[in-house]
Amino acid sequence: MKGSYRYTVVMATAFALVTLLSCQIKASWDEALTHLNELVEDYTPSGGRCHPMYEGKDDFERFNDCFRNAAERHAYLNFFSSEPQSAKYGINQFSWLSPKEFQDLYLRATAEHTPPFLGTKAKELPAKFDWRDRGVVGPVQNQEACGSCWAFSAVGAVQAADAVAGSRLEELSVQQVVDCCFQNGGCDGGSPTKALLWLQTTKVKLVPQLEYPYTAKNGMCHFFPRPHGGVGVGNFTVHNFSAQEEAMKAELLERGPLSVVVDAVSWQDYLGGIIQHHCSSRWPNHAALLVGYDTTGEIPFWIVQNSWGNEWGNQGYVYVKMGGNLCGIADSVAAVLL
Repeated sequence: MKGSYRYTVVMATAFALVTLLSCQIKASWDEALTHLNELVEDYTPSGGRCHPMYEGKDDFERFNDCFRNAAERHAYLNFFSSEPQSAKYGINQFSWLSPKEFQDLYLRATAEHTPPFLGTKAKELPAKFDWRDRGVVGPVQNQEACGSCWAFSAVGAVQAADAVAGSRLEELSVQQVVDCCFQNGGCDGGSPTKALLWLQTTKVKLVPQLEYPYTAKNGMCHFFPRPHGGVGVGNFTVHNFSAQEEAMKAELLERGPLSVVVDAVSWQDYLGGIIQHHCSSRWPNHAALLVGYDTTGEIPFWIVQNSWGNEWGNQGYVYVKMGGNLCGIADSVAAVLL
């Protein structure tokens, strides 16, 4: 079993086992505990508290509470999703976590104050555009239990800009930014704008990911001599497009994939489809990479690459309805200029 289906089966089976025990159906506690632990061992994201190794009835009750709360959340979110192509919410790899645990682990980005975009009105643009079709977007990454989304967003924009400029697409080191960008907090969170500013001012060049691999934890910065190869940031822009999403489309086409900071609280339960509700623009907390848009269907939407693995959402991507600044997707938009 792979992807969300795998998680659904594992969690549904585990929940059924908990339900049987909570209903006081006769069963051997030892056998039940062994069975449940075998299930969660198959996939246990680190850092959560809804999924310890189960040792007794209290652990079952805690798991039961977590899962029941998740089920209530899913029912609420799906109640509003009746429009065509609406997002669906349900069991995924984050259902083991309470909302607070999820936010503490994964939603650690901050947004800087950004000036409004004052450019000219966008000319006629294609109805659909996706930088993945141009071969300049790297594969979906997994930040794991480390609040490094800000680094993945910034590095994703840099490596895409390098490829748009004509270089061969190469995955660049996120861990280098996590360890060395002292203006941010590594796995404790940070701002993609600060990361880009650090790259610009220090002239640090990002080395390939193979040379400085990701560890999902804070580490000691590895310095490289000036002559060492890599990709540097000559300049970047960051603007607020909250009332100008047409201009934001033009920015995407002209500059390449964009680093964005959003409110992703409801993304914990996202399975796929187009998000049209439950996403405010008040609380920026997560950074991602905007790679395209599609206005050919009934619901126009942005295409956003996330950093939670390719088993989440639409093979690692989330679709957000265009217009209305849903999820605050237009509030902090950074473009990299090499």
